[in-house]
Amino acid sequence: MKTLLKKSGKRKAGCSKQEAGSQMLEAESWKQEVRGRQQSIFYFLFSILFSLFSVLSFSQEKTQDTIKVNQLNEVTVSSVRAKGKNPITYTNYSKGEIAPRNLGQDIPVLLNFLPSVVSTTDAGNGVGYTYLRVRGADGSRINVTLNGIPFNDSESQGTFFVNLPDFASSLESVQLQRGVGTSTNGAGAFGASLNMQTKTFQEKAYAEIANAAGSFGTRKHTLSFGTGLHNNVEMNARLSNIASDGFIDRASSNLFGYFFNANYSTEKRQIKFFAFGGKEKTYQAWYGLEDPEKLKNDRTYNVAGMYTDEFGNTQFYDDETDNYTQNHFQLHWSEKWSEKWVSNSALHYTLGKGYFEQYREDETLADYNLPDFNGNSVSDLVRKRWLDNDFFGATFCLNYRTPKTDILIGGAANRYLGDHFGEVVWTQFYIPNANRYYDNIGNKDDVNVYAKASHQLGKWNVFADLQYRMVFYEATSFRFDDVNDTFLFFNPKMGLNYKLNEKNSFYGFFGVANKEPRRDDYENGSAKPEQLFDFELGWKYNSKRATLTANAFYMNYRDQLVLTGALNDVGSPIFTNSGSSYRLGLEVESLITLNQKLSLNPNVTLSQNKNRDFNFQRDGILQNLGNTDIAFSPSIIFGNRFTYQPIKTMQISLFSKYVGKQFMGNIDSQKSVLDAFFVNDLNFTYQWNINKGLKSIVFSALVNNIFNVEYESNGYFYTFDDDFSNPGTVITQEGAGYYPQAGINFLAGLTLNF
Repeated sequence: MKTLLKKSGKRKAGCSKQEAGSQMLEAESWKQEVRGRQQSIFYFLFSILFSLFSVLSFSQEKTQDTIKVNQLNEVTVSSVRAKGKNPITYTNYSKGEIAPRNLGQDIPVLLNFLPSVVSTTDAGNGVGYTYLRVRGADGSRINVTLNGIPFNDSESQGTFFVNLPDFASSLESVQLQRGVGTSTNGAGAFGASLNMQTKTFQEKAYAEIANAAGSFGTRKHTLSFGTGLHNNVEMNARLSNIASDGFIDRASSNLFGYFFNANYSTEKRQIKFFAFGGKEKTYQAWYGLEDPEKLKNDRTYNVAGMYTDEFGNTQFYDDETDNYTQNHFQLHWSEKWSEKWVSNSALHYTLGKGYFEQYREDETLADYNLPDFNGNSVSDLVRKRWLDNDFFGATFCLNYRTPKTDILIGGAANRYLGDHFGEVVWTQFYIPNANRYYDNIGNKDDVNVYAKASHQLGKWNVFADLQYRMVFYEATSFRFDDVNDTFLFFNPKMGLNYKLNEKNSFYGFFGVANKEPRRDDYENGSAKPEQLFDFELGWKYNSKRATLTANAFYMNYRDQLVLTGALNDVGSPIFTNSGSSYRLGLEVESLITLNQKLSLNPNVTLSQNKNRDFNFQRDGILQNLGNTDIAFSPSIIFGNRFTYQPIKTMQISLFSKYVGKQFMGNIDSQKSVLDAFFVNDLNFTYQWNINKGLKSIVFSALVNNIFNVEYESNGYFYTFDDDFSNPGTVITQEGAGYYPQAGINFLAGLTLNF
């Protein structure tokens, strides 16, 4: 929620109260209109839902085959996932690989050791707001789907995993596609696609109680259970609570998450209902740390909520918090019509609402539509910025499959309705009545259709993927003119896979992606759509003792929105269109089994990431800096998992991650350098099998950053023109801030399996 809420925008200083009131009336009228349309669509979706359950109720199919049911289960995400023969660069990550580290940290941290991935966290310990970058692309450029349903926020296009606490405990598998990848639902993939599939089919009944605790007051409590399959029906549920004080001062998190699904399965039909979501309250820590002295000697210092009281003492506001609730509902229907034809359709609805609260010093009351008090026009105040949104729609996919041919035809139609509004709840002079100092709208429709086909011709597999996407976006704001834009995108993809022999295959891929600007980009004056041409060339090796994937990539961008490194007034990153830019690199990933007890899983990315002929105004003069490094794009990323399994029920893993030096801006300033870092985590699990009511007890331990490295995995860089120190002369000044991460810390867990 964070980025989108922050960008809802305060009224410009030059806007009169009458103008603001007029805009609010217009916004209210629009709101009523779209709410009416929303209600109609909701009733329409509900009627379809009722019809589906009617069909379910009258179905006479009683027999089922586990293998065939699992095949139907795969159809849910087959439309957005790459398959073995596809010429796509991807990594699969199973629940068995996720589970040993799943002790309370969020999904980006759990995926940190995958190829080309860099994760970071505001609180410094992996709980609360966490972020993911792949090939230098941030979360707003990584397409994320949950069971094929878009998860990216429609306006900010970001992914806020904090809204789904402990979601990793409900995952069956994850696929990370790097580059353009296959066509998917939702925002364009400009660095990667992350496809997550939840647990849906558990044949046997089970129950699990998992508890974990560790450094910084971190604790995780999870209760999950499943009924097993009875008369073609089974259900699963999970309740979770995660809390942490955070490594950074006051960067606390209090998170509640839940998951429920009910499945009806036969050999030819599977109907699945999901309900999941969460509620989060986190103390803000998104401003980082600028003071070099504090970065060295007081790394946990947090400026969020800081103010000066009437006696001149520094204080911190207790409720400088982010508060958000998000609930997801999905209904999937997979049908096997014949041995060759299978379909999947889905309805979904996501409801989100929340706010972040801020203490603001010396604010002008008129900017908030508030009256002066006894001649005082300036006051300290507390404000809340709200987001109330609905996201709903439908997806479909029809699959034709023979031993040599695989054809997918699918698409989606989704609507997002977002209300942005701000309230002042306190001033130092009086408590305001109900007051909205802005009331804005964001309304987005996203429709896409695609056709994918792969065909085997001897040792060659030919792949083609065509997608047409339509985006309709309307928005109002006090920070930019009203928006009513339409974007029409054609995204073709094609490739070849050549199987030389049983161990070696080679592939080539070319894909085009287009992407619409975010709400924030309109505010920052960088509202051009982007285009990406992605070339991938790879080699896959597979034997009993080792697997290896090596691929070279060249991603050529037009008008790429790159991070400037700067933050806005509420700590959110700012992007700018860079014109022409590219990413060129080599990725290598391997799994090597040394013997029955030892294995290595290394990966490395070497890359060059450049803006071409980048222009920057320095000291009042527009300069062409030539080719510069793209912000937050390290030229080397290395990861490894070394696993030792002395006995079948015990596993010890050493996770290593090296991230090379990177610039936090696009002008290659030494002030903007984020130093390289190398961290190692030690993970231990032991399963004690009992098989007497209590099936097993699993002991887990995770020691993060075992060598106690002081490092920063994220930061920001800004410039401003100083024309006041020496009147008549403009000097460009630079500044930087950093997000310190925790030194050595631990988590320990105990899981009871029934």
